[in-house]
Amino acid sequence: MDVKTENGTATPKAPSTRPAVITRNSSMNGPLYRQAENKKNIVTRRVMKRKEDGWVKSLARWLVENQIGLSFNLLALLFLAHFLFSKAQPFTYKFFTLCYYNPNTGKYAAGLEDFYFMVFCVVLFTGLRALFMEHLLAPLARHWGITQAKTITRFSEQAWLLIYCCVVWPLGMYIYTNSPYFLNMAELWTNWPDRELTGVMKGYMLAQWSFWIQQVLVIHIEERRKDHWQMLTHHFITIILIASAYAYHQTRVGNLILVLMDVVDLFLPLGKCLKYLGYTTACDIFFGMFMVSWFIARHVLYMMTCWSVHVDAARLIPNVCYSGSMDNLTGPFSTPEEGYSHVLEPFVNPTGIVCFNDNIRNSFLASLLFLQVLTLMWFVVIVRVAMKVLKGGSPEDLRSGDEAEEDEGEEEVDSDEEVTQSPQPLEEEVGVEAIDLKRRVHAKRVSVTSTTGVSLPGHSDRRELLNRIGCEKQIE
Repeated sequence: MDVKTENGTATPKAPSTRPAVITRNSSMNGPLYRQAENKKNIVTRRVMKRKEDGWVKSLARWLVENQIGLSFNLLALLFLAHFLFSKAQPFTYKFFTLCYYNPNTGKYAAGLEDFYFMVFCVVLFTGLRALFMEHLLAPLARHWGITQAKTITRFSEQAWLLIYCCVVWPLGMYIYTNSPYFLNMAELWTNWPDRELTGVMKGYMLAQWSFWIQQVLVIHIEERRKDHWQMLTHHFITIILIASAYAYHQTRVGNLILVLMDVVDLFLPLGKCLKYLGYTTACDIFFGMFMVSWFIARHVLYMMTCWSVHVDAARLIPNVCYSGSMDNLTGPFSTPEEGYSHVLEPFVNPTGIVCFNDNIRNSFLASLLFLQVLTLMWFVVIVRVAMKVLKGGSPEDLRSGDEAEEDEGEEEVDSDEEVTQSPQPLEEEVGVEAIDLKRRVHAKRVSVTSTTGVSLPGHSDRRELLNRIGCEKQIE
């Protein structure tokens, strides 16, 4: 198409440029809760500065992206093999039933085959966590007005932890309140060793043990937080304590400590979720309840339990050993003087020698006190946040940042329609007398020009231009 000027000459008009439309890639990059959905009212700009990932990170990312499929396909194969192949049932039933049932007592012993059930729980927790976060919690977060992908992820993680604690803490309290050691710490150490457990207690301990193993997997395959090593240390100590309490038949004190630790997680995740949703007043209230519950449960009652380990356990459990099953228990006899095989034997042979002496008791106590040191470190952070709130600020999760936050930025904005960027017209239909050479020379000095020397109106600032066209990083 030609454009006629006032002198009647025709000049060819540059072909029109189609608007550049910014759209999302239809392919999914990771689970839904780690990115925005294909909604036309959300625009996500991702900024990545990442070196080429090694095979470990690539494998971790693949696991994150396929948690649901892997978990539930494995469980489906397990159940199909169980129901379709009768010869496999003596092996497959161990994954979803409690082993070592004693019909004479109606209780369950402990043994190595309990690891089958734990593997089932780890896979189940992994699938349920990803399923809830991706298909329930993340959509709820978006429905309630959260737009930033990182905040959606944080909300989903905390909501899942809240759901888990709302199940296991009442179960643990049910066991505790119906036990002989309810509000009586001396009873934590009587009738040792009771080498059998009720079905509820055994399922509770194995589920808690499996959950913390699964948490170790989670913090390694997902984005690392600023306190990654503190959390990893906490998880390993928790796993060691649960395993030791289970192997040494100290599930009573294990139940009490888990109840004390879990009650705090009823308030903190709920407070964080309210913060992400913008309910600052409710968040402050639950943060206060969280702080009080943390101090009472993890620093007062917890230390009372440690004192009971130091005093009551030494008084009520002598330095003796036993062996055999509950139906054929022999002992007591003295602790072997040579070697340390008796220390590890309860973990590998549930009917072998189990001993309890000063060294074993002090090892328990040292692990509990080390866990107390970690919780004290976190309590200092909590006090800092509380001081900030009292000064008029808002509660902030000081551990929620990723280690890679400096290398990866993300911005989401609201829009009522699909975002487009249309280039400004490259020419106008004007008369010869309207051309102002002085103005054009001045424009060259202040405008950003293309290689053809054509000035782009409205882009007099280079940073503004680069930001508007969506370059890789916003220029400040």
